[in-house]
Amino acid sequence: MSAELALQKAVGDRLVASPEILGLVPEANILDRNERPNPRPSIVIGEGQSLDEGDSIARTLTRIYMDLHIWVEELGTETSKRIAGAIRTAVKTGNFPVSDGFHFADCRVRGTRFLRDPDGKTSHGIVTIDALVQEVA
Repeated sequence: MSAELALQKAVGDRLVASPEILGLVPEANILDRNERPNPRPSIVIGEGQSLDEGDSIARTLTRIYMDLHIWVEELGTETSKRIAGAIRTAVKTGNFPVSDGFHFADCRVRGTRFLRDPDGKTSHGIVTIDALVQEVA
């Protein structure tokens, strides 16, 4: 398994374990897919990037950036901001457990952006997660 996929699983598990998130987004609408339109409301695990941290010749530390896309049918951005806040709370609740040979040394919400979809009725939020992931034996 890759560090990126291990982080995706850990984040997905954390999202569906959060009563605050599930009060805003049904579990069936927390997805990993590339299709539009997405159900409203939804959280879609999106794009990512990983960089070798260059800490040692062992190359066991990877910095991973992961985008979560929030889709809500609303004229404003209130609900998408509530969902983003719930994601932030879920991520900072505590350390992710070691999983599939990876330790999540640090994980945080790096930033959030809110956009209005050109259709005039959809709010779109992008939450970027920044994680330092270490491969362990």
